[in-house]
Amino acid sequence: MTPIVSFAELLEAYEWVSAGSDMEAEAYVSRVTGRVFMSTASGEFGDAEDELPQDIGDETLYAPVPGKHDLDLGKPLVFRFVREHLPEAQERVERIFGRRGAYGQFKSLLEGAGSLEAWYEFEANAVEAALREWAGEQGLALDVPRHAS
Repeated sequence: MTPIVSFAELLEAYEWVSAGSDMEAEAYVSRVTGRVFMSTASGEFGDAEDELPQDIGDETLYAPVPGKHDLDLGKPLVFRFVREHLPEAQERVERIFGRRGAYGQFKSLLEGAGSLEAWYEFEANAVEAALREWAGEQGLALDVPRHAS
């Protein structure tokens, strides 16, 4: 029987892993129950973390949740959005992403262009599609999605 995973919990785990730096934040989905576990190497988030099962390293039992870079949802997604929605800003965005603080500058550019909400929707749809594909590859089923397709 295929375990059903809460999309909301998987999304939270994805965001947890994506926000963690240098493999500090980790999350797993039980291939048996569909339960999501989240933890950090430092243990600095206290109650927000789960006690990980001792056999968490067994990938036949637990699937490690990917982060945005694992799913090409960082800069590649930004450039895809710009190509599709703001092609005239492509060179400027490439320059922005050559420096620190790029996402803040990118969002300022989008706000000025009236495209910030379109970006958020584009990003959310891409994340949902990538997580659905990942879950399918892992043999997991997701409950009702956050966004209607």
